[in-house]
Amino acid sequence: MASIFSRIVAGEIPSFKIAEDDRFYAFLDIHPLAEGHTLVIPKIETDYLFDLEDSLLGDMMIFAKQVALAIDRTMDCKRVGVAVLGLEVPHAHIHLVPINGLHDIEFSRPKLKFTEGELMATAQKIRAALK
Repeated sequence: MASIFSRIVAGEIPSFKIAEDDRFYAFLDIHPLAEGHTLVIPKIETDYLFDLEDSLLGDMMIFAKQVALAIDRTMDCKRVGVAVLGLEVPHAHIHLVPINGLHDIEFSRPKLKFTEGELMATAQKIRAALK
């Protein structure tokens, strides 16, 4: 059975897309730690990030960097934190989280709730900042 992320890539489940190319997809986390919290995934379904081929993993980080720079330009944050947990969905993914302090990227914190309109506006703002 396809992971929820593969179903998002296939268009079976809607998402708030930030960026996409032939190998990667970036979209807003709908249970974010901060406004602009984005997930970056490979389109190929692979459970564990470090099972990806070296070149694909490297290219995924370069793709994630471009998204992170757009997040940094648009969100009120000191940095964009990067986290790889890999337990919650069996599909390799990177979390890009706007942070102002060390504890802003603690996944045990309560998640924020945004309306669909707010998520759409955030996604549009980040997309506009991609170069």
